[in-house]
Order: sequence, then C-alpha cells, then structure tokens
Amino acid sequence: MSTALPRGGYAARDVVNAPALKSGIERRSRERGDAVPVRDWLLNHFYRHVVGNLAATPPQVQQLVSADQARALFAPAAVPAWVGGRLGKQASPAVPMWWVDPEGETLLALEARLVEFLGSRSGTSLDGKLMRVNCPQALALWAAEHAAFEAQATAGLREHRPGAVEIVWRGRQGVFVEIRSGSPELRAEMAYESQMMRHCLGQFSDRRNLRGGYGEHYASACEAGRLRLFSYRTGQQQPHITISVSVRAEDGRLVVDQIKGKQNRPPVSRYREEVLGFLNTLDTSDDTPPDAAGMGVARLRSGWQAVSSISDPADQLRLVQSYPALVRELPQPSALVQWLIAARHPELLHGLPLVPGVSQALEAVR
Repeated sequence: MSTALPRGGYAARDVVNAPALKSGIERRSRERGDAVPVRDWLLNHFYRHVVGNLAATPPQVQQLVSADQARALFAPAAVPAWVGGRLGKQASPAVPMWWVDPEGETLLALEARLVEFLGSRSGTSLDGKLMRVNCPQALALWAAEHAAFEAQATAGLREHRPGAVEIVWRGRQGVFVEIRSGSPELRAEMAYESQMMRHCLGQFSDRRNLRGGYGEHYASACEAGRLRLFSYRTGQQQPHITISVSVRAEDGRLVVDQIKGKQNRPPVSRYREEVLGFLNTLDTSDDTPPDAAGMGVARLRSGWQAVSSISDPADQLRLVQSYPALVRELPQPSALVQWLIAARHPELLHGLPLVPGVSQALEAVR
C-alpha cells in the first residue's frame, strides 16, 4: 500500500469550533504521555480528519442554522463575531457551518484506535515516516491488521502464565486479575489474553520474541507504569473481559480507556454487575468512555453505576449530553432530559412515557 498522501484525503468543511478541537486533541495526548511524533501526527492528520471528514450523529456533529443554536453551543463563551455575522438573520447561511463536539463518543473512539495504530508502528518501516500516512490510510491499515489477527487467533496456542497475574477482586461469577507490569512473563500473558479474547492487546509482530506491533504499544506502556491491564476470568483462567486504564502522570489517578469483550465487542450483560463492582474499587476519573456507555454503565459523581438505575436529574443530563441514545435505558428520564432529547433527537423518545409538555410538542410537529 502506498504511503503517499492522496489528493482529496481530507474534505473541506467550515467547523466553527476548530480551535477547541485541536486543543482537546493536544490535551488528551499530553495526558496520555504520547510520544512527540504521535502527538504531531494527531495534531496534523487526525485534526484535519475530524474537521473535514468526521461523520457522527447529532449532536456530536451538527450544522449551525441559527444564532440561538450558536449561543447554546458556545456558552458560556461568546459566539465569535464572524460566526454571528455569517448567521445574521438567515434561516441557514449560504455556506454551511458545522459544530463538532470535542469530547464526542465517535471522536474519542476514533482517536483511541489511531493512538493504538500509531503506537504499534515503533520499529517498523513507518517509524519516523508517520507523516506520510494520512488518517484514512491509517484507519484502513488498522482494519486490515485486525482482520488478520482474527485469522491468526487459532495458530500457535498460547498458555496462561500464573506468575504473571494477581487476583485484585473477587466477584460472584469470577475474578478480576491484574496482568503484572513487573512480571518477566507480562508479554507472554498478554499474548495469552489476546489469543483467548481475539483482540490486539498481545499481538506482537515478532511472535517468537514478543516484540513489536500492537502488543509492543501496550506492553511498553505497561512496563513504563503508564498503563494497567485487568482481565475478568472464570473457571480455568478463561478471560471474558479486558480492561485497560491509563495512569495520569500528574496525580496517579486512573482513566478507564477500554472495556472489551471478546473480539472487541461489549462485554456480555450478565457480567455488568461484576464490572461495576470492580470499577468501584479503583480511583478513576469522572469520565465515561465509549466502551462503558456501550455496555450500559457510567461514571457518576458518586461512582460507577448502571445506566438503568440512574435517577438523579443532574446525572441523567450529564450522561445524555454525551450519549443521547442512553435516554432509552434510563429508568425515568427527567423533564429537562426529555426536552433536550426532543430538541435534538426526537426519534429516541418514541415509545417512552413522556411529560405532557414534551408529548404535546412532539405531536404538534408530526
């Protein structure tokens, strides 16, 4: 595959909050401790992809059509003068303007995938040449490589290394173990986890010496103390869930990055309470990553909780602002949440019990 940047790699789109997007990318990169070439690539290629190409459902990506909408999106900051001038009194500006949520679910998931890809290039022919690969090419390579991992999963059976794990939490159905960063068998146990789970955690390009590739990205971060790896297991050390958490450099607090079931799918629902029990033993940040939302759990001010049991109106509002589809899992969405979803995603309210005002408003526009 050619690594030359093709014409048309990035589309042109007028994004009104582009500076906030770049600032968010740089902040997260520094918090992760990304290598400088990785950060430079993200601030170049990933930023350009987000501005020009990122496709996501509203409100993650939405077209600006009114001054009121712009004020709500920029609040508490003022709307930039040029944005207000373009909107004016028109129902919609002649040249479309767009808003992209700097913390949107799709953006964050895509960024995590690309960081994984970039980290796996160390020691390959692309090392030092990352800028020659644009974002669509990187995503295509990631997809092709992960498809190959699935095909290789049954080749070269790996064995569990008991000395590489430590039980850190016992549940009703199984246990969470930590894959010990200081173990000389760390990489071998990662390869075992990866083969059993069919994901890329322990997929090393040099399978004999357990070096290079995606496995190197995770192993080196773990060995350096920047990453911790946990595995939920039952029976004879059978993995069912892999959780990776980053260690924040400034305070040592944990940030949940990924919660993966087999083949990178969300963990099966019968293990949800086990995951919640374990996560609530960790000193984690207040962020809810896309993987957590995908399995119906969220980080609230009071700790980790199942979405189906969140009743506090403030917690509900905070959650649906990032993950609007989860309104259907809340036990009884508050009136404010219902109005917010009605304005942005009325289809998500279909079949839900609604307060009279919201119900009447939706009927009026049908």
